[in-house]
Amino acid sequence: MTLVEGMRNHLERARHAADENFGWQRPWSGSAAREGVWSNVRSAEVLLLQLVSDEEVSGRASEVMALVKDHLDIDDPRRVRFARRLRAITSGQATRSDRDLMVRALDAAYNALDDELARVRSLRNILWTATFLVLLGVAGLAVYGWFYPQSLSMCFAPKVSPGDTSGIDVVCPTAEHHNVPTGTPASDLAQPRDILTVEIAGLAGAALTVIASLRRIRGTDSPYMLPLASAVLKFPTGALSAFLGLLLIRGAFVPGLSDLDSRAQVLGWAAAFGAAQHLVTRLVDDRAQMTLSEVGRTTEAVTDAERAAVKGSGAAGEPVAPAVPTAFPDGTGEDEEPHEAATDGGDGEPGTDGLPPPHRRSGA
Repeated sequence: MTLVEGMRNHLERARHAADENFGWQRPWSGSAAREGVWSNVRSAEVLLLQLVSDEEVSGRASEVMALVKDHLDIDDPRRVRFARRLRAITSGQATRSDRDLMVRALDAAYNALDDELARVRSLRNILWTATFLVLLGVAGLAVYGWFYPQSLSMCFAPKVSPGDTSGIDVVCPTAEHHNVPTGTPASDLAQPRDILTVEIAGLAGAALTVIASLRRIRGTDSPYMLPLASAVLKFPTGALSAFLGLLLIRGAFVPGLSDLDSRAQVLGWAAAFGAAQHLVTRLVDDRAQMTLSEVGRTTEAVTDAERAAVKGSGAAGEPVAPAVPTAFPDGTGEDEEPHEAATDGGDGEPGTDGLPPPHRRSGA
């Protein structure tokens, strides 16, 4: 297959992926399809780089170096070798092996970008799935409490003074009952709306933490709304933590909080436990921010690994290309980019055989 045919195949796959209709599956499959479109377009661009003129290769060298710095590790051999040859390429002294090295470096950078976006999409899907499962559990508790309120009672019976026979008070999330006959179980006065009311109070508490966390959310050029998925997870988690918190209080698990005296206290503690979910979900927020920061991570113009490779090359007596007053796009000085020999000297590096680089994986 020729390079032109390979380009046409990638562009045709990109067109099919863009035109595919997923219907109700679009929220899940549509993201992967968009990745397939861009992956095939980038693959076609890599093949195109092998066909353009030497002048265009020299003009695009700095652009390719910027992509390589954003997506390849600082000790990646392709990045180190390409940095050493950048000045020779931009000055119009590129050899055939330089073009092959540039093509392989661009292909590796695009592969790394695809992997970074795939990790973001995977975490986004995990967060939405977790949100759905927690919401399903919260809804199930509300339905169960509606039909069987006594089995999951959220009512409290404050202690009365010894010998007081006038009755007791029973405090529930939706009502307060006074002068109830002594010996009446508090769970007998539970209402169907009690658990639902507690969960709503927990949602309100979680909403406050979501608003507070907005100050830490940074914008992203990623095609996936990962911060939104992380924020939405807080709402059902807040409802669940409010229910579990009151259940622990009612079971005297927290010393000194076994008896709440009023309906306002019940709802207040429910809101407090709803806000407390932030202690757990903040770990999810940190993971989301870390994953986003890994997309296009910016590094120094010339890294220590690159400098070490260049120094080692010079120490071995390897000739360098003539110095040309050309700098990195970010203004790095010319003394930070020595070169290796004009040819690879048969060291077995990729591209010396004249064959095109191996085909990258491409999404459907």
